[in-house]
Amino acid sequence: MILLTPDDWAAVRLSLKVALAATAFGLPLALVTAMAQARGRFAVRVLLDVLVTLPLVLPPVATGYVLLLLLGRRGPIGEALETVGIVFAFDWTGAALAAGIMAFPLMVRPMRLAIEALDKEVDEVARTLGAPPLVRFFRITLPLALPGVAAGAILGFAKALGEFGATITFVAAIPGETLTLPAAIYGATQSPGDEARAGLLCLVAAALAIGAVLVSDLVGRLATRTSRGAS
Repeated sequence: MILLTPDDWAAVRLSLKVALAATAFGLPLALVTAMAQARGRFAVRVLLDVLVTLPLVLPPVATGYVLLLLLGRRGPIGEALETVGIVFAFDWTGAALAAGIMAFPLMVRPMRLAIEALDKEVDEVARTLGAPPLVRFFRITLPLALPGVAAGAILGFAKALGEFGATITFVAAIPGETLTLPAAIYGATQSPGDEARAGLLCLVAAALAIGAVLVSDLVGRLATRTSRGAS
């Protein structure tokens, strides 16, 4: 019987931790970016389109290498952050950062589409009635765009859970520290005789992916009902 090692289970737990952190910290920024893309001026939209799309078109290894150059212990930003106790390189926080950057475009796009689909006249009426921007956002835009926000969160979580290239380049694969599930699968495939263990890890990854899809469907239905109630 093939059993997973303690390091394998630690990799599963770390992947979930990384994905949750990447989603939680990336979601507010993704929502602000989606608003700017949907409602901002043309030049702002073009610039944001380029920046948001970069992680999708660049090789993940290139993204991880840029992070290493900038946020490594000897990087211009990383060295400054280390003086105040903030470390990203070769730490799980760096894995969350890399995963969040790679997942960011998938979080932004559903939100942007949901916001662009909203009737602008509703917001305009609220504005003419004296509602300030933040009130209009939290009382009108956000509830109506909730299905897109939920979809972006689930897509971002799923992408962060499976991120490999940028993560392993930026934080390596240290057992118990930065070894995530995709890195553990890759390591098992490179070890002679560990094919069965690699297959079992793939089954665990598939189970997590199926769970994310089921949660996505449930959250999407609830968000749709909420947005209909808000409208």
